[in-house]
Amino acid sequence: MQTTPRHRNPLILATAMLTLGACTGGGGTRSTVVAEQVRTTELAFAKTMADRDFSGFASHLSSEAIFFGQNSVKHGSAEVSEAWKPFFREATAPFAWAPDHIEVLRSGTLALSTGPVTVGGAVVGRFNSIWRLEAPNTWRIVFDKGEPVCASAP
Repeated sequence: MQTTPRHRNPLILATAMLTLGACTGGGGTRSTVVAEQVRTTELAFAKTMADRDFSGFASHLSSEAIFFGQNSVKHGSAEVSEAWKPFFREATAPFAWAPDHIEVLRSGTLALSTGPVTVGGAVVGRFNSIWRLEAPNTWRIVFDKGEPVCASAP
C-alpha cells in the first residue's frame, strides 16, 4: 500500500493554507477587524447623544464633514456642530441610533455604517454615515444623511 506524501495530500495542504491565512490576517480577517473598529466608533458616536456629551459628539467629526439635514446641508465640523447643538440642550436625548450594517473599502480607510434611528424604541428613520480613517489612526465621520421611514403603501 502506497501512501501520499504529506506535502502532496490536498486536504493537509488546504488546511495549512487556511491556517496560514488566518494567522497572517488574510483579507477577510482584516476587513472584519476594521469593520468592528468602525462599529465601535459609530456606537461611541451614538453614545455621545445618549450621554448628552456635545464635545464628544464634535470630536467624531472630520474637519471636512458634510451633514445633510431635512432642508439644508452643513459643511465643516464647525457648521455641523452648530446645527446639532440644539439636539443636546434637553436632559433626554431626542433620538438614538445604532449600526446594523458596516462596509469597509479594501484599503481599510473608508467605511459606510448604516442603521435604524429610533425615538422611544420606535424606528423613525435610517442613518447612513461615511467614516474616514484620519491621523492619528482615528475614524472620523465625513458624510452623514438620515432618511425617514417610508409610510406603508395602502
